[in-house]
This record gives sequence, C-alpha cells and structure tokens, in this order.
Amino acid sequence: MLKPTDWDVVAANPEFRALMRAKKRFIIPATIAFILYYFALPILVGYAPAFMATPVIGPVNIAYLFALSQFFVAWFIAFLYVRAAARFDEQGRAVLEHLDRHNDNLKQEQR
Repeated sequence: MLKPTDWDVVAANPEFRALMRAKKRFIIPATIAFILYYFALPILVGYAPAFMATPVIGPVNIAYLFALSQFFVAWFIAFLYVRAAARFDEQGRAVLEHLDRHNDNLKQEQR
C-alpha cells in the first residue's frame, strides 16, 4: 500500500478545503471589482469625454479625481486583504497542525 504524501493529507483535510474556499471568496470578487474600476476610467474617458472633462475644482476635472481615486481603491482592497489574511493565516496554522499530528501518528506507528 502506498503511503500518502503530505500533500495528499493536506488536500484531504476539510480545514484546507475551507481555507481555499475562503481565499477564493475574497480574491476573485476583489480582483474583478478592481479590474472593473480600473478599466472604467479609460472607458468613461472614451465614451463620456464631456462628463469626464467636467471641472470640479479649478483645472481639476472628474477624470483626474477618478484616476486619483484608483490609488485609494487599491489601498482599500489591500487593507481588506490584510484583515482577511489574518484569518487565512489562522486557518493555515490549523491545517499545518493537522499535518504535524498526522506525521507524528505515522512515526509512532512505525516504532
């Protein structure tokens, strides 16, 4: 009989699958949201140039403010990811503890 590899043990762990689902639930929507927001600027400049050229404060128009806001959106998404990553790290530690227990049990069985 083949001995399962560490990867086999981790991949079969429900905590690992929960971690992968949690990461996917955050990463995919955050990526889609940022891409949509990022490409909204050139699309709006191309299809609504008069609106984007609307002055807000002196020579600063909506397009400039929109472009500047992309930095804040990126920082906000990064902030949210750092918060979520703390939970991911906890889940990852639980997976590693499970693997360590499994390997300890194997060593004891071999004695």
